[in-house]
Amino acid sequence: MKFAVSSYSFSRLINSGELTDIECIKKAKELGFDAIELVDGTNFNNDESTWLPHALELKKTADEVGIEIVSLCVGADLLKGDDDIEKLKKYIDVAAAIGIKKMRHDITGGRFGKEYKSYSELVPVLSERVRKVAEYAETKGVMTMTENHGYFSQDSERIEMLYNAVNHKNFGVLCDLGNFMCADENPVDAIVRLAPFAVHVHAKDFIYKPYDSSDPGEGSFRTRAGNYLRGTIVGHGAVPIKQCLYQLKKHGYDECLVVEFEGLEEVLTACRIGLNNLKKYWNEA
Repeated sequence: MKFAVSSYSFSRLINSGELTDIECIKKAKELGFDAIELVDGTNFNNDESTWLPHALELKKTADEVGIEIVSLCVGADLLKGDDDIEKLKKYIDVAAAIGIKKMRHDITGGRFGKEYKSYSELVPVLSERVRKVAEYAETKGVMTMTENHGYFSQDSERIEMLYNAVNHKNFGVLCDLGNFMCADENPVDAIVRLAPFAVHVHAKDFIYKPYDSSDPGEGSFRTRAGNYLRGTIVGHGAVPIKQCLYQLKKHGYDECLVVEFEGLEEVLTACRIGLNNLKKYWNEA
């Protein structure tokens, strides 16, 4: 099993200027991670001309310190059509150029023009566009993935529906153990459904408070149903990480486990503790 960290975990340090994203690769190695995951917005800006040169810089640093770049996560809204598909193809080209084998892209925020559509209504349109991206990525040696992410395409039932509709060997599921709670879904129930399709996993934890409790204020956000979540260190929150790992292990999962931290705690300490906890839980599961 490889244990990785998402560069998104370091975004607070990068945004404040305390560390560059290149320096975060070195920190990830110092903290004991086997690999790192790159993220648009954290590692790449809106200037497409800079993507490949910067990716080559990141790859050079990773090679020098001896850490793998295991995946790339990028945003998208495939209801926007060809523009976002072309953007995803450019990111796939970048991933392929530096040897990244997996790329997660978002699906949609759920607006189709000015009309509201249910998820099931949109699956035929979305699956066709997702398949087009997966087919292109296959020619480059990169597997594409969807994640339970972004409220609209977040429930395990919806992810399963999309996965089955895409029906392509080069398309898999990235299971974020914490993100199911954003849609008010029990993470264990969700993993039971999606573990057979998982090709990548984010280990994320949240502190949870129900709607009728006091508002925790800054640092928290609301779930789809209006409950409160705040990111925290893996093992310090309400996500049943160990039980989710048990389900993944039962289904033979042997890909990467990625720490994704988005809490208020000190970043490097949080990533170090999260890694240690994740290793312990995987061994115990």
